[in-house]
Amino acid sequence: MDGQNPLIINLAPTGMIPTREMSPYVPIQPDEVIADVLACASVGITLVHIHARETDGRPTYKKEIYARIVSGIREKRPDLIICVSCSGRDFGELEKRADVLNLTGDLCPDMASLTLSSLNFPKQASVNEPSMVYALAQRMLDRGIRPEFEVFDLGMANYARVLVQKLELEQPIYANVILGNIATAQADLLSIATLITMLPEKAIWTLGGIGFTQAQVTAIGAIMAPGVRIGLEDNLWADAQRTNLATNRSMVERIQGLAQTMERPIMTASELRRVLGLRSWQ
Repeated sequence: MDGQNPLIINLAPTGMIPTREMSPYVPIQPDEVIADVLACASVGITLVHIHARETDGRPTYKKEIYARIVSGIREKRPDLIICVSCSGRDFGELEKRADVLNLTGDLCPDMASLTLSSLNFPKQASVNEPSMVYALAQRMLDRGIRPEFEVFDLGMANYARVLVQKLELEQPIYANVILGNIATAQADLLSIATLITMLPEKAIWTLGGIGFTQAQVTAIGAIMAPGVRIGLEDNLWADAQRTNLATNRSMVERIQGLAQTMERPIMTASELRRVLGLRSWQ
């Protein structure tokens, strides 16, 4: 890739696992997520991958809570691409996982996450049966919401090809290649090369790393990938020694610095909207 091509920055600010006890900087409630996202957007990001929580901090699938976050972000930054989570880590039923896809009108998300197979995290499984993957993908298509493919290993990259063919998905697709999880692809150059080779030919992909691998993986991404995924969902620390807690804004600023060194501008949300054929909210 030409080093001057714009770099996509995908912010994952919250996730389902981080708690206030782990870090005081994790945004939990809707107003906190909104404020954090807007602060990062002022620095420069392309899209945001959001999760929602109950008032006690537990993950939630409820569209009403997602609606508050979407509304708060879109009110100030209608250009920003908003992706919502349909994760299977805590919720197994289709109707719960797809509840957020029922948002309509100005609250409709631009994209929604689609994990392409089951996988194990260090303490929990994310179960994604083939029927669930197809059902979620079909609901996204029916509602005009673009899937954000979550690719953790080689089988998932291949499955993206299968879905593109069987569901006749509009291309280019968008995919997060996430490395460093204990039970899936690791953060090394061979894994990266193999995974991106297996993605659909026209895929737009970002690189993300879990835990201490985040810094290395996103540095590689700033050099040669179409984009990077960054945020407290994947890593809480600013350093490998785990002595300094990071903030979402500090992570974005770090990537901005790397991109500037490589003479790569940050891709605007409007640019990515045009490439992916997403509707405009402005």
